[in-house]
Amino acid sequence: MKIYFAGSIRGGRADAPLYHRIIEYLKAKGHQVLTEHVGNLNLIESRGDKAIYEQDTGWLRESDLLIGECTTPSLGVGYELAYAERFLKPCHLFYNKTKCSLSAMLTGNPFYFIHPYNTEEELFKILDECIL
Repeated sequence: MKIYFAGSIRGGRADAPLYHRIIEYLKAKGHQVLTEHVGNLNLIESRGDKAIYEQDTGWLRESDLLIGECTTPSLGVGYELAYAERFLKPCHLFYNKTKCSLSAMLTGNPFYFIHPYNTEEELFKILDECIL
């Protein structure tokens, strides 16, 4: 399965280590993560904004599924979610409910599968159910 992983880049990198662990977990399960760079702990954006937009929207169209970790708010992730919805890509969204509240624009939209979690262990258990 081709997975588009969405996580904050310019909105803040506090959860980058978690993104890395999620991406490695998905790859270990045999999935292709198109946006593997989101989990890079030393990420440096070296391309222009237009190139990033074109590549990311292409990957979104190519993907089978979007998995988003939404604890750190990000305008880019919000855009990716709307773009994925436009192309009817299933979207599983995770957020640590001890750290944030998710926007009503997401929780009120029945298109998205919303998965609040308390611990990382709980996140991975839910993730297993999503990628079967």
